[in-house]
Amino acid sequence: MTNAVLMDLAVGLASGAVKVVDLSVTLSPDTPILELPEEFGWGKSWPFSKEEISRYDDRGPAWYWNNIKCGEHTGTHFDAPVHWVTGQDLPDNATDTLPPERFIGPAVVIDAVAEADNDPDFLMSLDFLKSWESENGTIPDGAWVLYRTDWSKKGSKEAYLNKDETGGHTPGWDPETVAFLAQERNIIGVGVETVGTDAGQAAGQDPMFPCHNLMHGANKCGLASLRNLDQLPTTGAILIAAPLKIEQGSGSPCRVIALVPQG
Repeated sequence: MTNAVLMDLAVGLASGAVKVVDLSVTLSPDTPILELPEEFGWGKSWPFSKEEISRYDDRGPAWYWNNIKCGEHTGTHFDAPVHWVTGQDLPDNATDTLPPERFIGPAVVIDAVAEADNDPDFLMSLDFLKSWESENGTIPDGAWVLYRTDWSKKGSKEAYLNKDETGGHTPGWDPETVAFLAQERNIIGVGVETVGTDAGQAAGQDPMFPCHNLMHGANKCGLASLRNLDQLPTTGAILIAAPLKIEQGSGSPCRVIALVPQG
């Protein structure tokens, strides 16, 4: 790579020839978070909250700032390999030790909007993925694989989580598909629009929570609660997803953006 490549990018950003698309939700007390059964820690992960320290007043006449509080896996967030038991012994597996080049890569967008609209428990099969590759090419090395469902467009927290007495009902992955991506494709990881990278009924899959189990066991990462995937091309965008550098962090909220060529 020459200096001209970076200069061309800078010129493209300044001119609007490269569009920056925000793929992140806004953090607020109403931001949905993953709700686990009580025996697995539900009630222990803090929803987002903030406390005002000062706002140009007698607490601080010239400055505004807040204390914030939330769990690592809140809102649009990054899952590091150490997040799951299968990734616990891998080297450089936490948010502070992952090489930063693993935060940036080409984005491929797999559209399953119609399928998820027809069946909230839709699981992307390996045949579905291979059909996508036959039309769009093999998933490139170092890519983020983004699973588009338009689930982020749900109008309320209740519709987004879509829970009943049997748990959540949101789309996800067939275990065979995850195994293929984890073992046969050299990707950074996967990203979804739902509250977690697995399906709402993933506790009943084999293995349990296959995306977490297999992806993190293969030293790959995850992104959850993405939005605006409908603004990305099927291929050709660059995704940037940098977690906070938390010591031995299992993940963190992050501002995920995509660079999209225009014209």
